[in-house]
Amino acid sequence: MRFALPILLVCTCLPVLAKNPESRPNIVLLFADDLGRYASAYSHPEIPSVNDIVSTPTFDRIAKEGVLGWNVFVSAPSCSPSRAALISGRHFFRNGSHSQLHTPWHGDRAQDPWNEVEGFAILLMKAAGYHIGWSHKMHIAEDRMGGKQNNFRAAGSKVNQFSQNVSRALGEDDNEASIKKAKQTLYDECRKNFRSFLSKREPGQPFYYSFHPTNPHRKWTKGSGKKLWGLNPDSLTKVMPPFLPNVHEVREDLADYLGEGMAFDRSCREIIEELEKIGELDNTLLVISGDHGAPGFPRGKTNCYDFGARVLFAARWPGHIKPGQVITKPISLIDLAPTFLAAAGLEPEEGTNGQDLLPALSEGDHAKLRGWALIGRETHVNTARGGLPYPIRALRTEDYLVVINFNPERAPMGEPLKLNDPQPPTYKQVENSTRLTFGDVDAGPTKAWMVKHRADPKYKRHWELGFGPRPREEFYDLNSDPHQINNLAANKAYDAIREGLRGLLMDELRRNKDPRLEGETFDKPPYNKKTRPGQTRR
Repeated sequence: MRFALPILLVCTCLPVLAKNPESRPNIVLLFADDLGRYASAYSHPEIPSVNDIVSTPTFDRIAKEGVLGWNVFVSAPSCSPSRAALISGRHFFRNGSHSQLHTPWHGDRAQDPWNEVEGFAILLMKAAGYHIGWSHKMHIAEDRMGGKQNNFRAAGSKVNQFSQNVSRALGEDDNEASIKKAKQTLYDECRKNFRSFLSKREPGQPFYYSFHPTNPHRKWTKGSGKKLWGLNPDSLTKVMPPFLPNVHEVREDLADYLGEGMAFDRSCREIIEELEKIGELDNTLLVISGDHGAPGFPRGKTNCYDFGARVLFAARWPGHIKPGQVITKPISLIDLAPTFLAAAGLEPEEGTNGQDLLPALSEGDHAKLRGWALIGRETHVNTARGGLPYPIRALRTEDYLVVINFNPERAPMGEPLKLNDPQPPTYKQVENSTRLTFGDVDAGPTKAWMVKHRADPKYKRHWELGFGPRPREEFYDLNSDPHQINNLAANKAYDAIREGLRGLLMDELRRNKDPRLEGETFDKPPYNKKTRPGQTRR
């Protein structure tokens, strides 16, 4: 989508990195869980959005002192495949067991394509002498970060349930000073874990560290957005995405979610301040991003629309990334692996699909960027009888989104289990149990409200967009339809553009031997448990 944004381009080439270890930068990835593209840096006077009510000074600083990515996408909007694609630099469907949530593999492990992947962190350690480590969630094989001993969280993990732990510490004492004190305890935990990681570093040794708290993954405390962060749900009334019911329960849920994003932002400040304190910030390639979009909201997490697959992105590296850039061309997080390796003077891992971003970021020549992102999914929670995936492949350019639903006869968000029972699940049960019904939408107030009101004619359009069946092909013009709710696949005026983008998508899938193109490969072992006779999704 094109609109006026301040873009500051670099006109001079910067020196090539020397190959000695002393010149190699540190690399720090601050990576949110389930946080889409939400930060105050994305607030824009011409484009009203929920970003208008949030405050993320840490992210905004990195974007101002480096680059802000306006259209940055995950390879798959689900935790494990997204993170595996990031560390491998490959399209999610090429990662074998790690192409689906919780890395299932129902066959000979020796035949798992994931075995071909070493991952950029191990390469940084082996080939460039980096000290590597992370805190909290990995959600893929931990050997790609050197094993569990490299998970530095001895100071605690309470930041992972931020609103719950702050609320618990407050009790009845919920004045401003008490809230500030309770929050600071969790921020201190983040800094101490980072210091613990740094204490294992050899003098002068470059390091790679990733901060992976689980917020804003559900659950969070209802009302915490307003109580802890001053986010009034009613302030969202005029900026609610049109596919979400504009009712108090959903607005409050969204405000609470945004508050968790603000908690992540404030936690990141601890890492950055510690880098400044030890004099390493300007010698660090620092990136802030996340693994996919909003959980527990229809069209969010597990979906290939922007609400599910577009994430925040800012990167800073003085002398190598010109400050003030805003990139509107699509970028994929698979690009981080070759970018991090290039920063350390290393070649990309064999089989990488990602693109080294540094030439574009250092020279300011955004025309060098690929200009599109491939997104897709197979199995997520998937609790239906038979356990078949809902396979999607999509291609996102700056102006268009094309989506292919390979098996549109299946339920896109999981089976509506028990809804037709004489005693269907209660509101409270749907609010608290993801797997009870529509398992590919996380449990929470929004899901529970929508299930309760699924037959209300007033919200029929919202229900169909979020939970209803989908056609084989979808096509959206983002200039006129930024929320992707008006499918133009049958509009002949777009035939040439749609067919061209579909062709580009299919060529990329064929070139990379996507198992989905082989028929039902992802529906059976080793990718999926063998379906028993009569067990199919309808």
